[in-house]
Amino acid sequence: MHGLGSSKDFSHIRRVAGYLFENSLIVVSFDARHTNGESDGRIEEATISNYYEDLEDVISWSEAQTWYQAPFYLIGHSLGAFCVSLYTQNHSEKVKALAPLSLVISGELLFKAWGDDDQKKWRETGMKEWESSIKPGLINRVKYDFVPDALKYNLLPEINKFKCPFLMIVGELDTATPVQQQRMFFDKLSCPKEFHIIKGAGHTFSGEQYLQKLGETFGHWLKSLN
Repeated sequence: MHGLGSSKDFSHIRRVAGYLFENSLIVVSFDARHTNGESDGRIEEATISNYYEDLEDVISWSEAQTWYQAPFYLIGHSLGAFCVSLYTQNHSEKVKALAPLSLVISGELLFKAWGDDDQKKWRETGMKEWESSIKPGLINRVKYDFVPDALKYNLLPEINKFKCPFLMIVGELDTATPVQQQRMFFDKLSCPKEFHIIKGAGHTFSGEQYLQKLGETFGHWLKSLN
């Protein structure tokens, strides 16, 4: 599952999906509503709530398909990583293993990483704007409505609900979901777990050398489970 302002066709999402496919797994990737992909809506209206609802809908749709199997793997990036993690907390019996990449832990910690000045400007203007790190020239714009919705969410209070194997990967230079936040969360996990920092990489692992390292790290973890 992709993150805010991303899509199923962005390079880091495709790279991980490719490793799943190469390991003979059925892969489902999708565009959430209100993003830059093929689904309905506009990114201005994006919220964590709508992203999570879309994940639940896709899993419900999958359950009606002839190829469906459970338990299954869940993988997500950033806001998508939060959603697959929250789903695992709510439906742990369905998830075989979990890989949240560049994990958003809570709305509060996300805004802390972004900075007080950024949030103040967002509140005053009613809109946050930023340029995509993967598609130069693509300007994302999200309403301030995202903020009060995101502040409702936090994975930490029920962190002990995670029982399945858990893989965390983050870029060394990630400023949206920084290493120190990821390490704090990882240290609190009591399930089988791995934590990897990709040196020199940012939030979306842009650059072939970082994508290759992301794929290799994920691939080794996947093979270790089997």
